[in-house]
Amino acid sequence: MRAYLASSIGVACTAALVLPLSLPSGAVASPQAPVPHAAVQAAPRTAVQATTSRTALSAPSAADPRAVAGSTQSLPLAPLATDRATGVATVQGLARRDVRPFSLLGVVWDNADDELNGTVQVRTRATGTQVWSGWLDLETHNQEHGADLGTEERSAATVHGATAPLWVGDSDGVELRVRAVEEPSPKGPARPLLPRGLRLELVDPGAEPTAATTTAGGPQATRPDGPSDTPVVPGTVPGTPAEEERMPVAMTAGDAASSAVNADLAELGATEIAAQTKEQTEADLADQVGFAQPYIGARPRIITRKGWGADENLRERKFGYTKSVKAAFVHHSATGNNYTCAQAPSVLRGIYRYHVVSSGWRDIGYNFAIDKCGNIYEGRAGGVAKPVMGAHTLGFNTNSVGIAVLGTYSSTNPPAAATTAIAKLTAWKLGLYGVNPRGKSTLTSGGSNKYKKGTKVALNAISGHRDGFVTECPGSRLYEKLGTTRTTSAKYQGR
Repeated sequence: MRAYLASSIGVACTAALVLPLSLPSGAVASPQAPVPHAAVQAAPRTAVQATTSRTALSAPSAADPRAVAGSTQSLPLAPLATDRATGVATVQGLARRDVRPFSLLGVVWDNADDELNGTVQVRTRATGTQVWSGWLDLETHNQEHGADLGTEERSAATVHGATAPLWVGDSDGVELRVRAVEEPSPKGPARPLLPRGLRLELVDPGAEPTAATTTAGGPQATRPDGPSDTPVVPGTVPGTPAEEERMPVAMTAGDAASSAVNADLAELGATEIAAQTKEQTEADLADQVGFAQPYIGARPRIITRKGWGADENLRERKFGYTKSVKAAFVHHSATGNNYTCAQAPSVLRGIYRYHVVSSGWRDIGYNFAIDKCGNIYEGRAGGVAKPVMGAHTLGFNTNSVGIAVLGTYSSTNPPAAATTAIAKLTAWKLGLYGVNPRGKSTLTSGGSNKYKKGTKVALNAISGHRDGFVTECPGSRLYEKLGTTRTTSAKYQGR
């Protein structure tokens, strides 16, 4: 902490110039990890805001010319086949067509409580070619992801039902079919076999931030006028005296807020939080809270929201917190494995936009993401060391942290770099709250298809999503690795 003292003062002063002078109604100041604080529920967006964000482009702002653009195309589905007896649509979709460029897609519908009992398949055309993919399946059972039932985030009018998103890479053509598998009721009036309001969401995550380039090792600052061996000082304009003076570039209020909550770990506007040794981590923790946890892993390198190009104008302004962190739930994003590590920030921006703009959530659901090369990314805003309330494990978002490995690991083994990153991240994050990765933690269910609301459940401190909900997530192959991950994480803590 001593090393951050001077910069933290500067952060506080700078942030004060761009942050609101008063907190929104119902909000509280963000907690200092690992001191527990009560949860904060974010106010839902209005229907008008949601509609606007679904159709508008998110363009770079004048305040931050390096902001990442992006867009979402929302295309209503049309009936392709109907039941002769009832006239109810059994297949909906879109005929092959040209569209604006996109890289990630998913299907959403009006009522988040409705299930899509059927199959969703899509074909896409690579941008600038006549090459079409084969039919690709989307994961339709996605209800287990999201905010807990009864919370303001889950109850908001903007929330929709949704499939898991799928990363398809740069594309400008699409064809879709959604086929019902449930038969119509033989008695009573005809009822829809598919959810109402089905739409295909095509997400363009936007280009990489012009002030950063992404390598297999993660985002690193470079000069926007071309490659250079000389790195840019984060938060400065290259080639000007301000770069040497380390003066901050103008930031939006959202950028400053999401960065300021990590002020004890990195400078305002930093694209990454640097890794520490175990000894450095223990010393900093002792300075911050007056004591060091006896068992904690070294803080790993974490790419910040600024580093992967999060558009802070999309999410809700307030941060939400739970009281503590007692367990970590591991997920796979189910977005497919057809991405490179250099594309991982784009995949993350696509998921973020799909969660917020298309699904109506307040922010990306996961607290952290890990790519196939083992890079760790900050997820939902609020501070990487703090107990941020996520929307990842229906029924068990309270007092937990959600970690998603980008990809699909049902029949594909997760890379060793990814499972090692899970162990390192949990050794640090659970260590902040005195949790043994090989131990058990008792959580109270908020209601799921596996445990009724109010049920106290003893879970592994590092659990798979399927431990709290009947689901295939995090994929059988990744789930099989969690036993070894627990042991490794505990070793990193010094146990």
